[in-house]
Amino acid sequence: MNKFSRDQAAGLRNLVSLQTDSSMRVITVTGGAKGIGKTEVTINLAAALAEKGKRVLLIDENACPNNICARLGLKARFDLIHAIQQDRRLDQIILQGAQNLFVLSAQRGIHALSKLDMTGQKRLVKSFGQISALIDVILIDTAMKGETHVLPLSLASEQVLVVISGSAVSLTGAYALIKIMSREYAKKHFLIFVNKAETKLAAQTVFENFSRVVRRYLEISPEFAGFTETDEKIFQSNRLCRPVLNLFPNSHAGNNFRFLADNVLYAPGMDYFEGLVDGFMQRLIHTSHLSMANLTV
Repeated sequence: MNKFSRDQAAGLRNLVSLQTDSSMRVITVTGGAKGIGKTEVTINLAAALAEKGKRVLLIDENACPNNICARLGLKARFDLIHAIQQDRRLDQIILQGAQNLFVLSAQRGIHALSKLDMTGQKRLVKSFGQISALIDVILIDTAMKGETHVLPLSLASEQVLVVISGSAVSLTGAYALIKIMSREYAKKHFLIFVNKAETKLAAQTVFENFSRVVRRYLEISPEFAGFTETDEKIFQSNRLCRPVLNLFPNSHAGNNFRFLADNVLYAPGMDYFEGLVDGFMQRLIHTSHLSMANLTV
């Protein structure tokens, strides 16, 4: 077993606190560049968690045509903004996907959070409290263009999963995100997923080099969360609007996403918050005024 495989195995052995079935987790998925397959990773991670019996709410900050709804063959008629404006109830906006997957389009709604008055804030938190018993994990797919709210979403989450590839643009952008969150806002725990690697050895090299730089200059030790290699089965599943581990359950790609799900659920480094879905929304309202555009790397 090579060092990379030993590191993977060690990641699962170093479990610090197994979560109970009643616990709820919030994970923000982000990256340093467009085109790295972040949405693809989010969907397949959600499917792997659902396979384990977790009920997963996918919150999507992205606009069409390549957002989560489009990738799952769903059509979103409403956005979180409609719940904020009281045009629709939250349960009328959330779409039901396959096998314990739920999707909430939230691009417009997230942008409106910072403008809510106290009454609106309480109403929205209460709405999310009403679905707390139905959700085990919240996965947030952040936008990578325009005015993204990756910063408030990440700070309101227990975990931040950073998707990287071997490209210089991806690595530079991911480093910048981690630098801002760690130095300006004391976020210390980051999971790293290497996507679209040419080989397992290439994924090992990408992670180890990136981790070395982060440890040296930011004094943070990012946690390895997994990797996928470039795989035609992933492309095929994208075209068919299904997660790869649903269509090709015995594929290497499917097993890689199952490994990612284990590492996300049992990673030793995370921020623990009180409260369930309503607690997450309360935190997000408080952080919603923060913007990456106001910060310099």
